[in-house]
Order: sequence, then structure tokens, then C-alpha cells
Amino acid sequence: SFVGIVLVAINPYEQLPIYGEDIINAYSGQNMGDMDPHIFAVAEEAYKQMARDERNQSIIVSGESGAGKTVSAKYAMRYFATVSGSASEANVEEKVLASNPIMESIGNAKTTRNDNSSRFGKYIEIGFDKRYRIIGANMRTYLLEKSRVVFQAEEERNYHIFYQLCASAALPEFKTLRLGMIFTFIVLCD
Repeated sequence: SFVGIVLVAINPYEQLPIYGEDIINAYSGQNMGDMDPHIFAVAEEAYKQMARDERNQSIIVSGESGAGKTVSAKYAMRYFATVSGSASEANVEEKVLASNPIMESIGNAKTTRNDNSSRFGKYIEIGFDKRYRIIGANMRTYLLEKSRVVFQAEEERNYHIFYQLCASAALPEFKTLRLGMIFTFIVLCD
């Protein structure tokens, strides 16, 4: 539903057939209120204003853990890639979101709502050329949830990297770190 220029969306926690290329083409060139509320309507408005006014545009995707922020951002990037003619360049949105796997490992953790929840904010900047085709992107991270390092709520976990390092403790290159089994750290903290 739209509330002014704000799109209020609910994560259905399943794949829906409303994000395909045919739907992208239906929203392309339309005005924001002419079609049903959709992330593609918001993306089209930003894309159209960028081209018309030749000014930077921003889309803020906000919500609680598990709300679908990352997925919504992927859909917006897919929209830009398709309408700009950059889609054939191997899933721009996947390249952008996969561009920093180390930060994902260090900054993601299991929460009660999401097994792979980002515990940090992301600012994704997409660059366009004079013909409004995507030429690159940059992802910055901020606001890492530092308290998770020393405390996790019941049924939640520390950052993924902690468990990955503990699982690799027996490897020769990790011997100097003196890592142990996960349960030894949990006992020490109690």
C-alpha cells in the first residue's frame, strides 16, 4: 500500500510471481499512482526522476529483522538493470550483494526471525552512465551491532565468522589462534 510517496510492504516469506520481467515491463514508464503499489513503482519513479532532472535519487528501505529489506533492494536493482538495458550483464543485483562476502560472514548472525540476518546497515550506491545504464556499484556498511559479540539472546547466535573459525580450529593455519570447540566458549561466558 502507498502512504503518500512511501511504500508499505509486507514480507510474505515465500516467492510470489509478481517480480518477473513481465511485471517490470508493465511498470516501466508508468507514473507512481497509475499502477498497484509495488517496489517497481518506487524504482521507476526514482529512475524517471534521475533521467528527467539529472540528479541523484535515493530509495530508503527500512524495517525490522526479517522484513525483507535485502530482497526489496535486490528487486529494485533488478528493475534498474532491466529498464536500463544492463540486465544481460549477469544479474547486477547479485553482483552488488555478493560483492562483500567477508562482511556478510562477519556481520550476519542467526536471530529468532532470520537465520542469516544482517546485523549492520548497508548503503548501496549505483552508478549510471549518460544513457542511464548501470556502470557500477559500491556498497558501504555501517552500524555493526557490536553487543552481539559478547551476548546473544536465547535461540540466537553470534556472528557466523565465530562458528566458521571454530569449525576450522584444527587447520594448521589456525593453530596460532588457539581456537577451541564452540561449547568451550559458551561455558566460559556463563
